Amino acid sequence: MKALITGAEGMLGMDLSPVLEDYGYEVLEFGHNKLDILNSEKVFEVIRDEKPDIIFHCAAYTNVDNAEAEYKKAYAVNVTGTENIAKASEENGAVLIYISTDYVFDGEKTTPYTPQDAVNPINNYGLTKLKGEEAVKKICSKYYIIRTSWLYGHHGKNFVETMLSLKDKEEIKVVDDQIGCPTWTVELAEGIIKVLNKPYGIYHICGSGSASRYEFAKEIFKQRGIKANITPCKTEDFPCTAKRPKYSVMDNSGLCKDWHISLEDYLALRVED
Repeated sequence: MKALITGAEGMLGMDLSPVLEDYGYEVLEFGHNKLDILNSEKVFEVIRDEKPDIIFHCAAYTNVDNAEAEYKKAYAVNVTGTENIAKASEENGAVLIYISTDYVFDGEKTTPYTPQDAVNPINNYGLTKLKGEEAVKKICSKYYIIRTSWLYGHHGKNFVETMLSLKDKEEIKVVDDQIGCPTWTVELAEGIIKVLNKPYGIYHICGSGSASRYEFAKEIFKQRGIKANITPCKTEDFPCTAKRPKYSVMDNSGLCKDWHISLEDYLALRVED
């Protein structure tokens, strides 16, 4: 089975590749320098030449705050780029895996979101990712839309590393009114493998359980044995350009481990400070 990864140099792509190889896939890695997804001719050329059986579309514009001022840029990457990948995938009979986000929801629920729940993004990032979902559903006959959340991994900037970089601060303020599902990229990759024998459609793959950003931070320091002065605060204490859903917990149907266990696994593999 031949798999092609877009965004292969990103945090998810770099962890997805070895997981796929462990499952026997022949993996073709395409970062932005090798494949600009906005270049439709190049996209079609690469996919025609390589003839992958399955395409993992990880390339995306992911800067949530900048997307508010750079909507056209975010739209180009997350929608137009996705359309290019979807059309080439469909033309060549490949299965398309599209990585989406919990930010397609508005955060007004108080129970975990299911794939059947109504979507209503409250920021431009979420809106462009939703439009990417719609493009995939419209264009592709064989697809999996994977919504995930609060990603962290060894190959990119993330909340875990940010917290640990602040460990010596006199006080660390973390919001306690944003609740979601911390997700290790390796667990996400393993979860994606699990759904590939399921019917095509939309799936939620994220860490099991839920936490506020504050609870997540406390657990990070607890597992590292670090005494840090963490103070809970509210979202309005740290104004951001883009709104965040206050509750974006998703029902993952047991596809991933409890987030506490995944965090422990991640920290065990982390290079020491």
